[in-house]
Amino acid sequence: MLIRPLSCVVDYVTGLNASLNRIAATPLTKSQRGWLATVLMGLIVAGSFNWAAFSRRSLGAFKESRLRWVFRHANIAWSHLLQASLAHVLSHYSVTTGVLVLDDSDKVRSRNTSKIAGVHKVKDKKTGGWFNGQEFIFLILATGTLTIPVGFRFYIPNPALKIWKKTVKDQKKAGIPPKQRTKRPEPNSDYPSKQTLALDLLKTFAKNHPSVKVQAVLADALYGNAHFMDEAAKVTSCSQVISQLRKNQLVRSRGKNVSLMSYFARSQGVKSMLTIRGGDDKQVTMLSARLLVKSHSKKRFVIALKYEGETDYRFIVASDLTWRHMDVARTYTLRWLVEVFIQDWKGHGGWNTLSKQHGVNGAANGVTLSLLCDHLLLLHPIQSARFKNKQPGMSVGCLVEHINAAALIDGISHIVYADEPKKEFDKFKTLMEDSLPDRSSTKHMSGLDLGRMEPTPSLIYKKAA
Repeated sequence: MLIRPLSCVVDYVTGLNASLNRIAATPLTKSQRGWLATVLMGLIVAGSFNWAAFSRRSLGAFKESRLRWVFRHANIAWSHLLQASLAHVLSHYSVTTGVLVLDDSDKVRSRNTSKIAGVHKVKDKKTGGWFNGQEFIFLILATGTLTIPVGFRFYIPNPALKIWKKTVKDQKKAGIPPKQRTKRPEPNSDYPSKQTLALDLLKTFAKNHPSVKVQAVLADALYGNAHFMDEAAKVTSCSQVISQLRKNQLVRSRGKNVSLMSYFARSQGVKSMLTIRGGDDKQVTMLSARLLVKSHSKKRFVIALKYEGETDYRFIVASDLTWRHMDVARTYTLRWLVEVFIQDWKGHGGWNTLSKQHGVNGAANGVTLSLLCDHLLLLHPIQSARFKNKQPGMSVGCLVEHINAAALIDGISHIVYADEPKKEFDKFKTLMEDSLPDRSSTKHMSGLDLGRMEPTPSLIYKKAA
């Protein structure tokens, strides 16, 4: 399929530019709008971030060097693009309330990578080993209609912290008492923690979109500490922050500190039906209590929950004590939506394949473009009609197939309805042939010297008579 921008892509870029102009950022020029529409079409249709592929699929209309130059050097307000696009989507669907959901993900990179920003050793959750990769923090907004990616941050661990952990590990083995071990290094602003990055995302959203009321903030156990929960509530003006606690965390009960697991083991759980993301009901076993969590130094609403077939409880913690336990549990099921978003982004956002853009700006601007693709699909006429008629939305994969089909039809129509169809087809054929790649294969030996493969007479062993 060719990547001649379709009307839905052109309309999206036009709306994005108008939104960009309203937030006092530098609007896109006409050529930049054309470039952006072409790249977004390329990311969706080609399914990868590949300048050469974009050039081929435009049949030479857009040169690879020109596409790359605009990405690297054009005066585009990259830091405002996602904000402007989000404002455009929120306005289109008249979004006034929603739930903010945080999660992190990673992208595997080559072990020999040296020019791609933010690459470091990442623990592989599947194997327990390590790989070279990039890590991201994503923030999405889940509303009663649609789920929208809001922002992202790259995470890079503090090298000093890594050295400290290794030192402390060695000191433990050597039997050095805790008080004599090396002190944890002070936080370094050049290497913010995941919690700090997440709070920055929340603060940025609240500042840029004050008209959206945040009903709750959801995050996994990594963010289940007192500082994050209190600060998240503060920066978003939302009283309800929901996360998870570890089973060994201490709570106050009858004048003693006991672990969550021990506390909830005293009572038999109550079986009930939990509505999952407004859809199916699943049987769960639940217990709840408003407890003083020692590490938080304040009361939290703690819910012990396990699904049918599970043996161990997971412990959900909520900052607002006035909610009902079922409402907290039901709201927390929305956290799964960020997992779906990340899966769609990796499968269809284009950036996850061949995204070899060097430097900090190359990495950040590439992810921005891929998230703009998600916003574009949310505003696709088919998706928009479904949402506005309160019908289930179409999956990202289906929308991509619709755009691919439309791109194919557009290419054929351009030839069929031309004043001279045969001449236009011949032109198309020539451009197509000229744009096809010509790479040498390393599998075949044609044109190469295989060397001498035959016996040497003087070295042949003659058996003695």
